[in-house]
Amino acid sequence: MKQRAIPVSQLSKQRFRGLEFEGPWADALGQPEITGAWLIWGNSGNGKTRFALQLAKYMCRFGRVAYNSLEEGASLSFQRAVDAVDFTPVSRRMIVLDKEPVHELIARLKRQKSPDIIIIDSVQYTGLKYQDYISLRDTFRRKLFILVSHADGKLPEGRVAKSIRYDAMVKVWVEGYVAYPVSRYGGGQPFVIWEEGSQQFYQQKEQQ
Repeated sequence: MKQRAIPVSQLSKQRFRGLEFEGPWADALGQPEITGAWLIWGNSGNGKTRFALQLAKYMCRFGRVAYNSLEEGASLSFQRAVDAVDFTPVSRRMIVLDKEPVHELIARLKRQKSPDIIIIDSVQYTGLKYQDYISLRDTFRRKLFILVSHADGKLPEGRVAKSIRYDAMVKVWVEGYVAYPVSRYGGGQPFVIWEEGSQQFYQQKEQQ
């Protein structure tokens, strides 16, 4: 049974490993842990999947990554999104799951040498209730779950995604190919996902 009560003096002495993010990633997300859950959300066509893939590539520096494409699966559109990021340098540390149901994902994660970082795209295709999400997060306490969500206005779409937003250690709103993070690990600076697309988006917005 896990010890729940920890003396504050003992907690102060514990060492928690923050990932040594650098450059724009550190500016945006700080020095996060490889545990818990993050949430990325945005409206369609604003760059959230592109950002999630860029993040997946960067996270390959720190562990094995699985990208569960529940929404698009192994399709032409997802292939093009992956090719645009170019995973060639980290291809051995990244796998794509083709619409793998959550119960199969759980079985996968119970195996030895299973992925350390799991990206689920998107929450709305999981069929999870909030308590299911909590159970998933707590069952695999040494793994990091990064969930991608549709948006309803500027908020995540649906009760489950909204609840995950409150729980997440890193929250990232994506609009116009710019990621706007709120991280409990520092950072907080906007991250430009695609410079040309961002410029076009905000120029059009100013003209409206």
